[in-house]
Amino acid sequence: MSYGMAVYGEQGYGEEADGGEVAPHAEIDLMNDLPSFYHPILEMQVIQNQLGGELGKQSADIEEAFEQYFVRSATWGLARWEKVLGLGSDSSLPDARRRESIIAKLRGAGTTTKAKIIQTAFAFSGGEVNVIEYPAESRFEVVFVGTKGIPPNMAGFIRMLEDIKPAHLAFSLKYTYTVWNQIGTMNWQQANSKTWSELRVYEGE
Repeated sequence: MSYGMAVYGEQGYGEEADGGEVAPHAEIDLMNDLPSFYHPILEMQVIQNQLGGELGKQSADIEEAFEQYFVRSATWGLARWEKVLGLGSDSSLPDARRRESIIAKLRGAGTTTKAKIIQTAFAFSGGEVNVIEYPAESRFEVVFVGTKGIPPNMAGFIRMLEDIKPAHLAFSLKYTYTVWNQIGTMNWQQANSKTWSELRVYEGE
């Protein structure tokens, strides 16, 4: 099922798409660059294998360093992004959560508009978001329509929203839950196998 800018439910939000695994660096085979009469010489094999391993490691280190220039691929470089943007750095948090705050801060730079608030909320929820304005009451409401239940890291989102919104505006948050018609096809045994929290965000089977 598609919601706006994302395919909701395709991947658990806050999860790393690649599973967070780091691939080992590949050694560079330097023996292939030498004349064939060097190939049987054991000493030459040892030297070239050692050099090939070091070159492979250097190549991997350069690639890893390059990845730190991009928020979505940065790992140990997230601390620098947070420092530049004036965000608190907490290395105990998952990288995905830290990226949420960084991306939201980047999207929230400049004049705060309705579209910018939507982009910021989307960065935290991963689903479609609406913003309803009440000018006469000096407030607005953020409605999470693409994510059922309370999205993760709402504390971080609220801190970010307080930082980017005009100081005179109040705000409230509204979440989407499963309505009775969506679980009306379940029998009692099926419903009884789920917790109340699970039923509130039930998508159907």
